[in-house]
Amino acid sequence: MATDTLKSTPGASGASGIRRLLLDNGALTALIVLVIAMSALSGDFLTTDNLLNVGVQAAVTAILAFGVTFVIVSAGIDLSVGSVAALSATVLAWSATQHGVPVFLAVILAIATGIAAGLVNGFLIAYGKLPPFIATLAMLSVARGLSLVISQGSPIAFPDSVSHLGDTLGGWLPVPVLVMIAMGLIAAFILGRTYIGRSMYAIGGNEEAARLSGLRVSKQKLAIYALSGVFAAAAGIVLASRLSSAQPQAADGYELDAIAAVVIGGASLAGGTGKASGTLIGALILAVLRNGLNLLSVSAFWQQVVIGVVIALAVLLDTVRRKAGATPVAGAGGGGSKGKQATTYALAAVVTIAIVGATSFLHNDSSTTSKPKLGLSLSTLNNPFFVQIRSGAQAEAKRLGLDLTVTDAQNDASQQANQLQNFTSSNYGAIIVNPVDSDAASNSVKAADKAKIPVIAVDRGVNKAAVDTLVASDNVVGGELAAKTVAEKLGGTGKIVILQGQAGTSAARERAEGFAKGLKAYPGIQVLAQQPADFDRTKGLDVMSNLLQAHPDVQGVIAANDEMALGAIKALGSKAGKSVSVVGFDGTPDGLTAVKQGTLYASVAQQPSQLGRIAVDNALRAAQGKKVETTVKVPVKVVTKENVAGFTG
Repeated sequence: MATDTLKSTPGASGASGIRRLLLDNGALTALIVLVIAMSALSGDFLTTDNLLNVGVQAAVTAILAFGVTFVIVSAGIDLSVGSVAALSATVLAWSATQHGVPVFLAVILAIATGIAAGLVNGFLIAYGKLPPFIATLAMLSVARGLSLVISQGSPIAFPDSVSHLGDTLGGWLPVPVLVMIAMGLIAAFILGRTYIGRSMYAIGGNEEAARLSGLRVSKQKLAIYALSGVFAAAAGIVLASRLSSAQPQAADGYELDAIAAVVIGGASLAGGTGKASGTLIGALILAVLRNGLNLLSVSAFWQQVVIGVVIALAVLLDTVRRKAGATPVAGAGGGGSKGKQATTYALAAVVTIAIVGATSFLHNDSSTTSKPKLGLSLSTLNNPFFVQIRSGAQAEAKRLGLDLTVTDAQNDASQQANQLQNFTSSNYGAIIVNPVDSDAASNSVKAADKAKIPVIAVDRGVNKAAVDTLVASDNVVGGELAAKTVAEKLGGTGKIVILQGQAGTSAARERAEGFAKGLKAYPGIQVLAQQPADFDRTKGLDVMSNLLQAHPDVQGVIAANDEMALGAIKALGSKAGKSVSVVGFDGTPDGLTAVKQGTLYASVAQQPSQLGRIAVDNALRAAQGKKVETTVKVPVKVVTKENVAGFTG
């Protein structure tokens, strides 16, 4: 069954068969309820393409979670799997494309990287006696840092022969789903049929008793964490294959999804219980939730709330089940238990198909609107610039009477690929994408092109794929203007620092390129330091505070966005706008306010509301089959105290 095999305790009250079935299969029950609910609420959910999307979107989380299952069953934790996945994929791409290593050997090297990271975790925990939380947290940082060092903060193209892992067989069956199933079977075999699998349950149940019974606990822990590393490496390869590139920031935060999938699937963080089938169902629950909420146009902010609540409810249901008088049996059950398990799955499938089939009639008579439905996937909504793009797009959609669905990729290229897949499978009239990364969005845009859905790129282009229109400002030109502005303010000579954007993003690369080009014309300007602050105000404050300790004589600051510039202003205190001139980028409301106050000398404004408005206009024209321009350039403008009053954004 989906969660642990159960035996009723003697004297337990005789609950009804259906109630017992539901309680004994908490994760499976939750998945069935979710599928039925999404089918009833959205006519786009129950389609072959969308259900395959759900499988693809669950694949990476599930593969990671299978490895984490080994660790959690043995009463450990592994917070490093997301970073190890990114590092393994980066090693593969770096060795194969930049150093000519044969692809087969590069894949082995990537798997070896995962094993090595797992062995280090296991050694620190088993022999160094570090708590698993601390050891794997350290590896999280080390692996992510090495990924950035190897890639120099930029995505690396993935070998074509490995990128086929992100394709489909026969034009319809996604390879990531097949890999997920294969890894799940391997995980189930290890847990239920091998010595090390039995050791995991023994260590998780009572480590001291396992040691006294002759089990070599330390060596087993090395193997357990090495297995987790292997599964993390496999997940990283599948993820990079989907994105056609190894992203140094890929799988950021995926360790939390993996742990959630394991716990939702019935495993206990105290150890001793857990099964691969339950983990798979936990990963599917998360994928169905995200997919369904996107289809229902639920706000990106509310999606996080809903997902958190459902995770809590799923685990609560499992707790109720355990208190209802059932005793979990950790290991694989006998023949009767397997028969009961098969019966449970068969019954669940029949009930789900019957109810879902009935709910599909609710959508048969839904009328189509005269105006096409548009989808907008933004790289993030944690930045005022992109919030303004959304506002401009929503205002224009409202004016035109359009149905606009907005999603937040949270700077995760994989999550954005999922969102674009959802738009495509739902047959939207047109898709607007603000790519997290220009290379990573290519496969999703190609899929939309194949489905004959127009795609409009906004702010950033898409590489290796055709879009109908690119609506953007020129980040490189904007960077040059920022450099020129600060250099002229300093009279052509002076000492400055540069706060860079998030490593791996196209905006950060392009603006940095513009800064470098612009400063070439001013040899008297000395760049004391360049450090990333990830487009974040708090990090801008921290990084600038640190740089001031080493460079108290700084005279100017160029920041790749207004948020970092505002953080730098806070760190500079009374120096900002007086002895130190700060130039930002984007022209956000807070940035323009600082320009009015004189603390921010200038902001290179991109007029984001205009970007959103023009993108919606072009999306509608493309959806209606009208001709659109290949490129629409929205000019950037240097806004200072002298002209800020007349700037509308």
